[in-house]
Amino acid sequence: MSSFTAKDVQSLRQATGAGMMDAKKALTENDGDFDAAAKWLREKGLAKAATRTDRENEQGAVAVAREGDAVALVELKSETDFSAKAEDFVSLTTRLAEAVVARGEGAVSELADEVDQLKITKKENIEVGKVVRWDVPEGHAVDSYLHVQDGRGVNAVLVELDGGGQELAHDVAVHIAFTKPSYLTRDDVPSDEVEAERSALTDITRAEGKPEAALEKIVEGRLTGWFKERVLLEQNFVRDEKQTITQLLGGSSIVRFDQVVIGG
Repeated sequence: MSSFTAKDVQSLRQATGAGMMDAKKALTENDGDFDAAAKWLREKGLAKAATRTDRENEQGAVAVAREGDAVALVELKSETDFSAKAEDFVSLTTRLAEAVVARGEGAVSELADEVDQLKITKKENIEVGKVVRWDVPEGHAVDSYLHVQDGRGVNAVLVELDGGGQELAHDVAVHIAFTKPSYLTRDDVPSDEVEAERSALTDITRAEGKPEAALEKIVEGRLTGWFKERVLLEQNFVRDEKQTITQLLGGSSIVRFDQVVIGG
């Protein structure tokens, strides 16, 4: 016959986040062995958590970290902002980013047990989302920007420049956070997307009754506006809209950028 006390049940609940009846059952099934009961609860919880993997998880938190010449960005996804704003969730997101910057993208596996435990305690489809790590060459400028809302990172940016300095890299990172570009250059935009938009703009412009002779010029002008919404180098700088990002860079160039927007 298993032997355990109410205090044992309470300790197991605190350690695992399980309900009272589940904790009591776990101790009963495992003859009062605390570690075995905790493992039993975790296995049961993970089995149940596996049924939630098809549920949308567009909330979460994002963190950035830097160590020497390396920078990292890690997203931890959840179903609700309530879970994502909790201290344990934010703390784990930060530790994931720190592990990745120190030991590489595969380091997220080191914290897999803690991610699994969050799945169980939060009863949500929680998983690691985007993971990015860069090693930045000497002479390149790198900066990050993290917008924090309700205690969690919700908009994170990494940007690397060839030439220029830290201040310029920071200005570009802040700009990206606001404008959320999808591509660095016009050539990066998939050609099928461009042709689909050109076709749609042609139909719209023609339906407006614009002269056929002026149609191509009007469409190309509108397409330029479409590119400005998506292409970083063609955007007007948010702090001085009289110059584009290309003009802001001067002799410098953007090597790469990355961004995660929670819920975006």
